[in-house]
Amino acid sequence: MNDPISKLNHVLSYVKETFVGKDDIADLLGICLVSRENAFLYGPPGTAKSAIVRQLAKCISGGTNFEYLLTRFTEPNEIFGPFDIRLLKEGELKTNTEGMMPEASVVFLDEIFNANSAILNSLLTALNEKLFKRGKETKTLPALMFAGASNVLPEDDALNALFDRFLIRINCDYVNPDLLQQVLFAGRKLENPEGSFPEISADEIRQLQRECKQVDLAAVYEVYINTIFSLRNAGISISDRRAVKLQNIIAASALLCGRTVAVLSDLWVLKHIWDTEEQIELLEGIINNIIEKDDSANMHPQAMHNRSPNPEELMKDVKILMGKWQPSVLKLEEQNVVKDKLRFLQTRCDWIKNPEQKQFVQQEIDVLWKKMLQTI
Repeated sequence: MNDPISKLNHVLSYVKETFVGKDDIADLLGICLVSRENAFLYGPPGTAKSAIVRQLAKCISGGTNFEYLLTRFTEPNEIFGPFDIRLLKEGELKTNTEGMMPEASVVFLDEIFNANSAILNSLLTALNEKLFKRGKETKTLPALMFAGASNVLPEDDALNALFDRFLIRINCDYVNPDLLQQVLFAGRKLENPEGSFPEISADEIRQLQRECKQVDLAAVYEVYINTIFSLRNAGISISDRRAVKLQNIIAASALLCGRTVAVLSDLWVLKHIWDTEEQIELLEGIINNIIEKDDSANMHPQAMHNRSPNPEELMKDVKILMGKWQPSVLKLEEQNVVKDKLRFLQTRCDWIKNPEQKQFVQQEIDVLWKKMLQTI
Protein backbone atom coordinates (compact mmCIF):
# COMPACT_ATOMS: atom_id res chain seq x y z
CA MET A 1 0.00 0.00 0.00
CA ASN A 2 2.59 2.51 -1.15
CA ASP A 3 0.66 4.48 -3.77
CA PRO A 4 -1.13 7.63 -2.58
CA ILE A 5 -4.58 6.53 -3.79
CA SER A 6 -4.46 3.34 -1.73
CA LYS A 7 -3.14 5.27 1.27
CA LEU A 8 -5.91 7.85 1.12
CA ASN A 9 -8.61 5.21 0.68
CA HIS A 10 -7.15 3.38 3.68
CA VAL A 11 -7.34 6.60 5.72
CA LEU A 12 -10.95 7.17 4.63
CA SER A 13 -11.84 3.58 5.60
CA TYR A 14 -10.32 4.20 9.03
CA VAL A 15 -12.41 7.36 9.46
CA LYS A 16 -15.55 5.45 8.43
CA GLU A 17 -14.84 2.71 10.97
CA THR A 18 -14.30 5.34 13.65
CA PHE A 19 -17.50 7.24 12.86
CA VAL A 20 -20.26 4.73 12.23
CA GLY A 21 -22.93 5.78 9.74
CA LYS A 22 -20.86 8.70 8.44
CA ASP A 23 -19.43 7.10 5.29
CA ASP A 24 -20.79 9.79 3.02
CA ILE A 25 -19.12 12.55 5.06
CA ALA A 26 -15.74 10.80 5.01
CA ASP A 27 -15.96 10.12 1.26
CA LEU A 28 -16.94 13.70 0.45
CA LEU A 29 -14.07 15.07 2.54
CA GLY A 30 -11.78 12.73 0.59
CA ILE A 31 -13.16 14.16 -2.65
CA CYS A 32 -12.45 17.69 -1.41
CA LEU A 33 -8.90 16.78 -0.42
CA VAL A 34 -8.10 15.36 -3.85
CA SER A 35 -9.78 18.19 -5.76
CA ARG A 36 -8.53 20.89 -3.36
CA GLU A 37 -12.04 22.27 -3.05
CA ASN A 38 -13.81 23.48 0.08
CA ALA A 39 -16.36 21.50 2.09
CA PHE A 40 -19.25 22.85 4.15
CA LEU A 41 -20.74 20.62 6.86
CA TYR A 42 -24.31 21.43 7.84
CA GLY A 43 -26.20 19.86 10.72
CA PRO A 44 -27.29 20.10 14.34
CA PRO A 45 -24.79 20.02 17.23
CA GLY A 46 -23.55 16.57 18.17
CA THR A 47 -23.38 15.11 14.66
CA ALA A 48 -19.56 14.80 14.72
CA LYS A 49 -18.88 17.55 12.17
CA SER A 50 -15.71 18.84 13.77
CA ALA A 51 -14.63 15.42 15.09
CA ILE A 52 -14.57 13.85 11.61
CA VAL A 53 -12.51 16.69 10.12
CA ARG A 54 -10.17 16.54 13.11
CA GLN A 55 -9.71 12.77 12.75
CA LEU A 56 -9.01 13.04 9.03
CA ALA A 57 -6.53 15.87 9.62
CA LYS A 58 -4.74 13.74 12.23
CA CYS A 59 -4.03 11.15 9.54
CA ILE A 60 -2.24 13.68 7.31
CA SER A 61 1.42 13.91 8.23
CA GLY A 62 3.95 16.57 7.30
CA GLY A 63 1.70 19.54 7.87
CA THR A 64 -0.10 21.50 10.56
CA ASN A 65 -3.82 21.89 11.18
CA PHE A 66 -5.78 24.96 12.17
CA GLU A 67 -9.19 24.84 13.86
CA TYR A 68 -11.16 27.80 15.15
CA LEU A 69 -14.64 28.55 16.43
CA LEU A 70 -15.76 31.85 14.94
CA THR A 71 -17.87 34.36 16.84
CA ARG A 72 -19.21 37.73 15.78
CA PHE A 73 -16.33 39.29 17.71
CA THR A 74 -13.52 37.24 16.15
CA GLU A 75 -10.69 39.51 15.04
CA PRO A 76 -8.39 38.96 12.03
CA ASN A 77 -5.43 38.43 14.39
CA GLU A 78 -7.10 35.32 15.80
CA ILE A 79 -7.29 33.70 12.37
CA PHE A 80 -4.37 35.06 10.39
CA GLY A 81 -1.99 36.01 13.18
CA PRO A 82 -0.87 39.32 14.77
CA PHE A 83 1.40 41.88 13.21
CA ASP A 84 5.10 41.21 13.88
CA ILE A 85 5.95 43.61 16.74
CA ARG A 86 9.66 43.74 15.90
CA LEU A 87 9.01 44.81 12.29
CA LEU A 88 6.17 47.10 13.36
CA LYS A 89 8.67 49.18 15.36
CA GLU A 90 10.59 49.63 12.14
CA GLY A 91 7.47 50.84 10.35
CA GLU A 92 6.85 47.63 8.41
CA LEU A 93 3.46 45.87 8.58
CA LYS A 94 3.96 42.13 8.38
CA THR A 95 1.86 39.37 9.88
CA ASN A 96 3.36 36.70 12.11
CA THR A 97 1.49 33.69 10.73
CA GLU A 98 3.27 30.99 12.75
CA GLY A 99 0.73 28.45 14.01
CA MET A 100 -2.15 30.30 12.35
CA MET A 101 -4.40 29.62 9.35
CA PRO A 102 -1.91 30.81 6.64
CA GLU A 103 0.49 28.03 7.71
CA ALA A 104 -2.01 25.14 7.96
CA SER A 105 -2.49 22.11 5.72
CA VAL A 106 -6.08 21.49 6.82
CA VAL A 107 -8.25 24.39 7.99
CA PHE A 108 -11.51 23.92 9.88
CA LEU A 109 -13.65 26.95 10.72
CA ASP A 110 -16.60 26.15 12.95
CA GLU A 111 -19.72 28.35 12.91
CA ILE A 112 -18.37 29.87 9.71
CA PHE A 113 -21.32 32.22 9.24
CA ASN A 114 -20.36 34.16 12.35
CA ALA A 115 -17.61 35.71 10.24
CA ASN A 116 -17.76 39.49 10.50
CA SER A 117 -16.88 42.13 7.94
CA ALA A 118 -13.43 42.62 9.48
CA ILE A 119 -12.26 39.19 8.33
CA LEU A 120 -14.74 38.44 5.55
CA ASN A 121 -12.77 39.82 2.58
CA SER A 122 -9.51 38.10 3.61
CA LEU A 123 -11.43 34.88 4.19
CA LEU A 124 -13.07 35.04 0.76
CA THR A 125 -9.70 35.43 -0.94
CA ALA A 126 -8.22 32.57 1.08
CA LEU A 127 -11.10 30.23 0.23
CA ASN A 128 -11.32 31.09 -3.44
CA GLU A 129 -7.75 31.77 -4.51
CA LYS A 130 -5.83 30.04 -1.70
CA LEU A 131 -4.07 33.34 -1.08
CA PHE A 132 -3.57 35.38 2.08
CA LYS A 133 -3.76 39.12 1.40
CA ARG A 134 -3.38 41.76 4.08
CA GLY A 135 -2.29 45.23 3.11
CA LYS A 136 0.78 44.83 0.91
CA GLU A 137 1.25 41.22 2.00
CA THR A 138 0.40 38.38 -0.37
CA LYS A 139 1.14 34.79 0.50
CA THR A 140 0.21 31.53 -1.23
CA LEU A 141 -1.52 29.23 1.26
CA PRO A 142 -0.40 25.61 1.65
CA ALA A 143 -3.93 24.52 2.65
CA LEU A 144 -4.94 21.18 1.14
CA MET A 145 -8.57 21.80 2.05
CA PHE A 146 -10.78 24.27 3.87
CA ALA A 147 -13.76 22.94 5.80
CA GLY A 148 -16.45 25.07 7.38
CA ALA A 149 -19.37 24.05 9.55
CA SER A 150 -22.59 25.49 10.87
CA ASN A 151 -25.94 24.35 12.25
CA VAL A 152 -27.71 27.08 10.28
CA LEU A 153 -27.66 28.23 6.68
CA PRO A 154 -26.85 31.88 5.89
CA GLU A 155 -29.77 34.30 5.96
CA ASP A 156 -27.79 37.50 5.47
CA ASP A 157 -27.11 38.28 1.80
CA ALA A 158 -23.63 39.45 2.79
CA LEU A 159 -22.77 35.85 3.73
CA ASN A 160 -23.96 34.30 0.46
CA ALA A 161 -20.58 35.02 -1.14
CA LEU A 162 -18.91 33.12 1.71
CA PHE A 163 -21.31 30.17 1.33
CA ASP A 164 -20.67 30.15 -2.42
CA ARG A 165 -16.97 29.50 -1.78
CA PHE A 166 -17.80 26.05 -0.40
CA LEU A 167 -18.27 23.90 -3.48
CA ILE A 168 -19.39 20.75 -1.64
CA ARG A 169 -22.22 20.91 0.92
CA ILE A 170 -22.50 17.94 3.29
CA ASN A 171 -25.70 17.31 5.21
CA CYS A 172 -24.79 15.88 8.63
CA ASP A 173 -27.57 14.30 10.67
CA TYR A 174 -27.95 11.86 13.54
CA VAL A 175 -27.27 8.26 12.57
CA ASN A 176 -29.96 5.70 11.92
CA PRO A 177 -31.31 4.34 15.25
CA ASP A 178 -30.40 0.82 14.09
CA LEU A 179 -26.73 1.85 14.22
CA LEU A 180 -26.85 3.47 17.65
CA GLN A 181 -25.25 0.54 19.47
CA GLN A 182 -22.32 0.55 17.03
CA VAL A 183 -22.01 4.32 17.50
CA LEU A 184 -21.78 3.89 21.27
CA PHE A 185 -19.03 1.27 20.97
CA ALA A 186 -17.10 3.35 18.44
CA GLY A 187 -17.50 6.46 20.62
CA ARG A 188 -16.00 4.72 23.63
CA LYS A 189 -13.12 3.51 21.51
CA LEU A 190 -12.52 7.03 20.20
CA GLU A 191 -12.32 8.38 23.76
CA ASN A 192 -9.71 5.76 24.61
CA PRO A 193 -7.61 5.44 21.42
CA GLU A 194 -5.27 2.49 21.18
CA GLY A 195 -2.64 1.54 18.64
CA SER A 196 -1.60 3.27 15.46
CA PHE A 197 -3.65 4.78 12.67
CA PRO A 198 -3.06 5.01 8.90
CA GLU A 199 -1.32 8.07 7.52
CA ILE A 200 -0.79 9.85 4.24
CA SER A 201 1.61 12.76 3.84
CA ALA A 202 0.65 16.26 2.78
CA ASP A 203 3.03 15.91 -0.19
CA GLU A 204 1.23 12.75 -1.31
CA ILE A 205 -2.09 14.62 -1.15
CA ARG A 206 -0.56 17.35 -3.32
CA GLN A 207 0.55 14.68 -5.78
CA LEU A 208 -3.04 13.44 -6.00
CA GLN A 209 -4.24 17.01 -6.52
CA ARG A 210 -1.91 17.32 -9.50
CA GLU A 211 -3.06 13.97 -10.89
CA CYS A 212 -6.68 15.02 -10.44
CA LYS A 213 -6.18 17.79 -13.00
CA GLN A 214 -5.05 15.19 -15.55
CA VAL A 215 -8.20 13.02 -15.37
CA ASP A 216 -9.95 12.79 -18.74
CA LEU A 217 -13.54 14.06 -18.53
CA ALA A 218 -14.34 13.84 -22.25
CA ALA A 219 -16.65 10.84 -21.86
CA VAL A 220 -19.00 12.72 -19.50
CA TYR A 221 -18.87 16.27 -20.88
CA GLU A 222 -22.09 16.11 -22.89
CA VAL A 223 -24.09 14.64 -20.00
CA TYR A 224 -22.46 17.05 -17.56
CA ILE A 225 -23.37 20.11 -19.64
CA ASN A 226 -26.97 18.91 -20.05
CA THR A 227 -27.14 18.24 -16.31
CA ILE A 228 -26.05 21.80 -15.51
CA PHE A 229 -28.83 23.14 -17.75
CA SER A 230 -31.36 20.78 -16.13
CA LEU A 231 -30.37 21.85 -12.63
CA ARG A 232 -30.59 25.53 -13.54
CA ASN A 233 -34.06 24.94 -15.02
CA ALA A 234 -35.03 23.22 -11.76
CA GLY A 235 -34.18 26.38 -9.84
CA ILE A 236 -30.75 25.34 -8.59
CA SER A 237 -28.35 28.23 -9.14
CA ILE A 238 -25.02 27.17 -10.66
CA SER A 239 -22.78 29.99 -11.82
CA ASP A 240 -20.33 29.50 -14.68
CA ARG A 241 -17.51 29.68 -12.11
CA ARG A 242 -19.02 26.86 -10.06
CA ALA A 243 -19.70 24.83 -13.20
CA VAL A 244 -15.99 25.04 -14.06
CA LYS A 245 -14.87 24.07 -10.55
CA LEU A 246 -17.33 21.18 -10.29
CA GLN A 247 -15.25 19.39 -12.92
CA ASN A 248 -12.56 18.97 -10.25
CA ILE A 249 -14.78 16.97 -7.93
CA ILE A 250 -15.98 14.73 -10.78
CA ALA A 251 -12.32 14.06 -11.62
CA ALA A 252 -11.55 13.37 -7.93
CA SER A 253 -14.25 10.68 -7.82
CA ALA A 254 -12.61 8.94 -10.78
CA LEU A 255 -9.11 9.23 -9.33
CA LEU A 256 -10.12 7.77 -5.95
CA CYS A 257 -11.40 4.74 -7.86
CA GLY A 258 -7.99 4.38 -9.49
CA ARG A 259 -9.23 5.61 -12.87
CA THR A 260 -7.74 8.29 -15.14
CA VAL A 261 -10.99 8.56 -17.10
CA ALA A 262 -14.30 9.75 -15.66
CA VAL A 263 -17.49 7.70 -16.12
CA LEU A 264 -21.13 8.65 -15.83
CA SER A 265 -21.47 7.52 -12.21
CA ASP A 266 -18.80 10.04 -11.14
CA LEU A 267 -21.51 12.68 -11.42
CA TRP A 268 -22.82 11.43 -8.03
CA VAL A 269 -20.89 14.30 -6.44
CA LEU A 270 -23.39 16.75 -7.95
CA LYS A 271 -25.93 15.61 -5.36
CA HIS A 272 -23.99 17.71 -2.86
CA ILE A 273 -24.11 21.18 -4.40
CA TRP A 274 -27.43 22.28 -2.87
CA ASP A 275 -28.13 25.76 -1.54
CA THR A 276 -31.20 24.96 0.59
CA GLU A 277 -32.50 21.91 2.44
CA GLU A 278 -35.40 21.67 -0.02
CA GLN A 279 -32.93 21.10 -2.86
CA ILE A 280 -31.30 18.04 -1.25
CA GLU A 281 -33.94 15.50 -2.28
CA LEU A 282 -34.55 17.23 -5.60
CA LEU A 283 -30.87 16.91 -6.48
CA GLU A 284 -30.81 13.27 -5.42
CA GLY A 285 -33.71 12.49 -7.72
CA ILE A 286 -32.16 14.22 -10.74
CA ILE A 287 -28.62 12.93 -10.28
CA ASN A 288 -29.57 9.38 -9.28
CA ASN A 289 -31.65 9.16 -12.43
CA ILE A 290 -28.51 10.00 -14.45
CA ILE A 291 -25.97 7.76 -12.73
CA GLU A 292 -28.40 4.82 -12.70
CA LYS A 293 -27.71 4.47 -16.42
CA ASP A 294 -24.06 3.67 -15.73
CA ASP A 295 -23.07 -0.01 -15.54
CA SER A 296 -19.33 0.52 -15.11
CA ALA A 297 -17.57 -2.05 -12.96
CA ASN A 298 -15.35 0.33 -10.97
CA MET A 299 -17.79 2.85 -9.53
CA HIS A 300 -17.24 5.07 -6.50
CA PRO A 301 -18.90 3.55 -3.37
CA GLN A 302 -21.14 6.59 -2.96
CA ALA A 303 -22.38 6.22 -6.55
CA MET A 304 -23.56 2.74 -5.59
CA HIS A 305 -25.36 4.04 -2.51
CA ASN A 306 -29.15 3.85 -2.70
CA ARG A 307 -29.17 2.26 -6.15
CA SER A 308 -31.46 -0.45 -4.78
CA PRO A 309 -33.89 1.27 -2.41
CA ASN A 310 -35.51 -0.42 0.56
CA PRO A 311 -39.22 -0.82 -0.37
CA GLU A 312 -40.32 -0.64 3.27
CA GLU A 313 -38.44 2.62 3.86
CA LEU A 314 -39.84 3.97 0.62
CA MET A 315 -43.39 3.10 1.68
CA LYS A 316 -42.85 4.85 5.02
CA ASP A 317 -41.77 8.01 3.18
CA VAL A 318 -44.86 7.89 0.96
CA LYS A 319 -47.11 7.52 4.03
CA ILE A 320 -45.41 10.53 5.63
CA LEU A 321 -46.11 12.62 2.54
CA MET A 322 -49.74 11.46 2.58
CA GLY A 323 -50.04 12.73 6.14
CA LYS A 324 -48.46 16.05 5.17
CA TRP A 325 -50.70 16.63 2.14
CA GLN A 326 -53.32 19.01 3.49
CA PRO A 327 -53.80 21.62 0.74
CA SER A 328 -56.21 23.65 2.85
CA VAL A 329 -53.45 24.22 5.40
CA LEU A 330 -50.27 24.22 3.30
CA LYS A 331 -49.01 27.29 1.50
CA LEU A 332 -48.34 27.00 -2.23
CA GLU A 333 -44.57 26.77 -1.64
CA GLU A 334 -45.07 23.99 0.93
CA GLN A 335 -47.34 22.11 -1.50
CA ASN A 336 -44.60 22.31 -4.15
CA VAL A 337 -42.05 20.90 -1.69
CA VAL A 338 -44.30 17.88 -1.03
CA LYS A 339 -44.74 17.38 -4.78
CA ASP A 340 -40.97 17.56 -5.35
CA LYS A 341 -40.41 14.92 -2.67
CA LEU A 342 -43.06 12.70 -4.23
CA ARG A 343 -41.33 13.00 -7.62
CA PHE A 344 -38.11 11.92 -5.94
CA LEU A 345 -39.86 8.88 -4.39
CA GLN A 346 -41.36 8.11 -7.80
CA THR A 347 -37.84 7.95 -9.25
CA ARG A 348 -36.64 5.76 -6.38
CA CYS A 349 -39.60 3.42 -6.89
CA ASP A 350 -38.44 2.74 -10.45
CA TRP A 351 -35.29 1.15 -9.00
CA ILE A 352 -37.05 -1.46 -6.85
CA LYS A 353 -35.99 -4.83 -8.22
CA ASN A 354 -38.85 -6.96 -6.87
CA PRO A 355 -41.82 -6.47 -9.29
CA GLU A 356 -44.49 -7.12 -6.63
CA GLN A 357 -42.93 -4.70 -4.14
CA LYS A 358 -42.46 -2.13 -6.88
CA GLN A 359 -46.15 -2.39 -7.90
CA PHE A 360 -47.31 -2.09 -4.29
CA VAL A 361 -45.32 1.09 -3.65
CA GLN A 362 -46.29 2.53 -7.03
CA GLN A 363 -49.98 2.07 -6.23
CA GLU A 364 -49.62 4.18 -3.08
CA ILE A 365 -47.74 6.86 -5.00
CA ASP A 366 -50.49 6.92 -7.64
CA VAL A 367 -53.13 7.35 -4.92
CA LEU A 368 -51.31 10.42 -3.58
CA TRP A 369 -50.89 11.89 -7.06
CA LYS A 370 -54.67 11.54 -7.62
CA LYS A 371 -55.33 13.38 -4.36
CA MET A 372 -53.04 16.17 -5.50
CA LEU A 373 -54.73 16.43 -8.91
CA GLN A 374 -58.14 16.65 -7.27
CA THR A 375 -57.13 19.83 -5.43
CA ILE A 376 -55.94 21.66 -8.53
